[in-house]
Amino acid sequence: MKLAFALPHTIELPAITARWEFAVTGPQQAAIARRAEELGYDMIAIPEHFVVPHSHLELSGPHYLHSTVGQAFVAGATERIRVNSSVTILPLQHPIVMAKALATADWMSGGRLTVTFGVGWDAEEFKALGVPFRERGQMADEYLAAIVELWTSDSPSFEGKYVSFDDIAFAPKPVQRPHLPIWIGGDADVVLKRAAKYGSGWWPFLTKPEELPAKVDSIKSQPAYDGRPFDVMYPLGMGRVGEGHVSIDDPKQRSGMSAQEIIDRLNEYAGMGVTYTSVPTPKVSGLDAYLEFAQWVIEEIKPHLPE
Repeated sequence: MKLAFALPHTIELPAITARWEFAVTGPQQAAIARRAEELGYDMIAIPEHFVVPHSHLELSGPHYLHSTVGQAFVAGATERIRVNSSVTILPLQHPIVMAKALATADWMSGGRLTVTFGVGWDAEEFKALGVPFRERGQMADEYLAAIVELWTSDSPSFEGKYVSFDDIAFAPKPVQRPHLPIWIGGDADVVLKRAAKYGSGWWPFLTKPEELPAKVDSIKSQPAYDGRPFDVMYPLGMGRVGEGHVSIDDPKQRSGMSAQEIIDRLNEYAGMGVTYTSVPTPKVSGLDAYLEFAQWVIEEIKPHLPE
């Protein structure tokens, strides 16, 4: 089981963000990412929103990065660690530009990018960007097909409702073959079908741990799933945040658990098909303590997790 590191101050989400994180700057994040890599973490993921409507500001906070720009920054600051998103809101971005940005970052990082695509949930954010909210699933499916075509074809060609292109060249291609890993974020049945068709990983949001085996089985039983290696990301702290960024108290996913409690729970997750996870940080006084806890996780927890 691989471990993800939560980079401080990628969000200001009241449910989980400590106040000291608000002072962490971008240059500090570069140094923190290098430390996470040095400790032996396997992945850093960058959240994304473009705007936060005032109606959601109290729960969501105002601070979000452009995930792909953030991924490129972290990749440029490090040498080995994999850099993902959590999640990239696909329907809000033109697929040619999106494909180019991700291919560029993958090429420049030597092949260390993964992308987790989601369809978004905030209708007001879609309205602000002039994108039809009710068509976001259709758009995502079409955009995914177009992006894969751009990444894999020597002479890309695509004809769709939302995007069309022909007689074009697209380079550089991603370093990774056939292309950089695509994970799909979300929980609905249509999301599972999308993951089966396009994904090499799945990142649920509202799925309960006990529901994971059935949903993983659902993905792998789809006709579009071809048996390719498939990751499942499920953070131990997933249950702390619910729909609309509401804080939830789940005693089985709380911060401050003992080492043995964490080890036991994460091994349960592994038995359910989880391949990536993270451990929530308890309340700490600042960055030094945050990094000390991160080191504790690597030294005391990771050796007891399955390979």
